[in-house]
Amino acid sequence: MLGRMYDSQTCPVARALEVVGERWTILIVRDALFGTTRFDDFRANLGVARNVLSNRLQTLVEADVLDRVAYQQRPPRYEYQLTERGRALAPVVMSLMDWGTQQLGADGPGRALTHHGCGGRAQVQVGCSRCAERLDSRQIDTRPTGRPTPDR
Repeated sequence: MLGRMYDSQTCPVARALEVVGERWTILIVRDALFGTTRFDDFRANLGVARNVLSNRLQTLVEADVLDRVAYQQRPPRYEYQLTERGRALAPVVMSLMDWGTQQLGADGPGRALTHHGCGGRAQVQVGCSRCAERLDSRQIDTRPTGRPTPDR
């Protein structure tokens, strides 16, 4: 997690990194998006230390990215389910996966993200809310605002 040295920044990227900017955290979100819900499964998939995983899961619960839900009473056992806020991270994770594959190559087997309905490749695209044109960073202007800009 980032230290609180960005207090003067109003950048939404800096605010988002306060929640998901630590390496293990975004990998936990990735695994949750692909169906992992239980502590031992996260640990087995990631190879992360128990204390680190416990801390990151707690942070994600506190940030309303995951819900901690009991699935067994004796002994008490919990699973971690994505909230709406957590599911909204899917395009971020998909973009990182695409970028990693396209720009850094694959060191091992990749993951194909496909549409359940037709089998086509799932894509993350940036587009204009007014004219629906697909955009790249050279076609986007940015300006500071006091609050999120509504679609027009």
